[in-house]
Amino acid sequence: MSHPSAADTIPGLLERSAAAFGDREALVDGARRVRYGELLDEVRRAAAAVIDLGLEPGETVALWAPNSIDWAIVSLGVLFAGGVVVPLNTRYTAREAEDIIRRSGCGLVVAGDVADRSLAAEVLGMRTGVTVVALGCSVVNDATSWVEARGQRDRRSAEVDRRLRGLTGAAISHIQFTSGTTGRPKGAMLRHEPMVGTTADWTKVVGLVAGDRYPVVAPFSHIGGHKTGLLACMTAGATAYPFPTLDVDVLARTIESERVTMLQGPPTLFHALIGRAREQPASFESLRVAVTGAATVPPSLVHDMLDVLGFESVLTSYGLSESTGVCTITARGDAVETIATTSGRPIRGVEVRIEGSTGDDVPLGERGEILVRGYNVMAGYLNDPDATAEAIKDGWLHTGDIGWVGDDGCLRIVDRLKDMVVVGGFNAYPAEIEHVLLEHPAVDQVAVVGVPDERLGEVPGAYVVEAPGTRCRQDELIAFCKERLANFKVPRHVWTVDALPLNSAGKVQKQQLRGAAAEQAASGGSAIQ
Repeated sequence: MSHPSAADTIPGLLERSAAAFGDREALVDGARRVRYGELLDEVRRAAAAVIDLGLEPGETVALWAPNSIDWAIVSLGVLFAGGVVVPLNTRYTAREAEDIIRRSGCGLVVAGDVADRSLAAEVLGMRTGVTVVALGCSVVNDATSWVEARGQRDRRSAEVDRRLRGLTGAAISHIQFTSGTTGRPKGAMLRHEPMVGTTADWTKVVGLVAGDRYPVVAPFSHIGGHKTGLLACMTAGATAYPFPTLDVDVLARTIESERVTMLQGPPTLFHALIGRAREQPASFESLRVAVTGAATVPPSLVHDMLDVLGFESVLTSYGLSESTGVCTITARGDAVETIATTSGRPIRGVEVRIEGSTGDDVPLGERGEILVRGYNVMAGYLNDPDATAEAIKDGWLHTGDIGWVGDDGCLRIVDRLKDMVVVGGFNAYPAEIEHVLLEHPAVDQVAVVGVPDERLGEVPGAYVVEAPGTRCRQDELIAFCKERLANFKVPRHVWTVDALPLNSAGKVQKQQLRGAAAEQAASGGSAIQ
């Protein structure tokens, strides 16, 4: 049944997808394959289950589990029942998860198994008084099994329809908690209409179409997993392959066996695949579209993605949770230099401006804080009016990112305000230094952070992953930077590491590196010899 009032909602989107792509595969996980028509039936069944468990319209449900078909079904079921999804990162400790569960007022938590942890058991140990549903194989006392909870297919059908008729695009769909790298995580309240609209625009620009096969390696707890992963597939009629953990070997086998066409991930993911593609190029010949994004995407990586992995199109984008995940994106057919050095142009209905330290717009080509305005901006931070007022002023979202816009209208990300290194009063941007270091043939990956310095306050320090078959020398890399950068931007410390520490979204954990750099610089150890 179609519900006109739900046209700009996620349930409305799934109903349209089931009508248009009913016999196409929506989700594949091993031997389990679910078609779009079957998915709609399963989601309505899930909606009935959470209603039976006491969920009222507008109430929150925490979902703490790794990527799976059932994660997608439960999440969509909550939305069909008029509820709000609070995705929890499976890397959270029980203490971190409990804080978010309490602050978001969840009366129901659906939790799974990850590695050797039973997340459902951990929730029960919190003594929060919430109803716990176990989404997985482990049997947990005092928790309801999801298999038992979902019950009969047609139960509460009329109540589900009633709630769908009352659902509008302005309703909150998700409370997306920030990573917390700059303090206590804040819950960005996201609405149905921007979730649906921005995903439709992203899907169109990327060129995702019915029949595409798309492994979703980003955690579903991250907006890149449940939105530009699951929701994008629903929009286009593509097939999503949920990955509970990122195993590059399993991913490579899936690409070959399932003839994967679409892949989204951080630059580190594509670095890992390129080595395998050099050895077995035929295994990757089905790949067509890639989307990546970071402050540092070297042109050499884009060339390798096109020439070695065989992608027809590579796009880079920029967005954050508070902007419903997308602000700008490059276009298919853009030059490699544009893809590697910019984050593209604003999507439909979104404005971007660059503000200087005085609060005025800066001229084209000059750096300042990136501000975003449009229907994609969050409704605010959950129960935090002060943080909301600080982030959104006169309708403009202050991103905390530094960037500039060129004559071509493309946005260039310089860095996070918090990552900027102030060297004796001069601003040094790690991303700029990283771009230079990545030009050196011995550098495969790099992360630059601020290191405490008695004389200058702080100085740049670089963590380097060596390119295969090469060796780096500290003096050589420093000399390389001196030829290309002002003296205050040149790293004073360089360390080699086997790998950079990444969070669950594949982003470098610079906070961890800053702590390690301070200790290493103080001891004088671990520098490249």
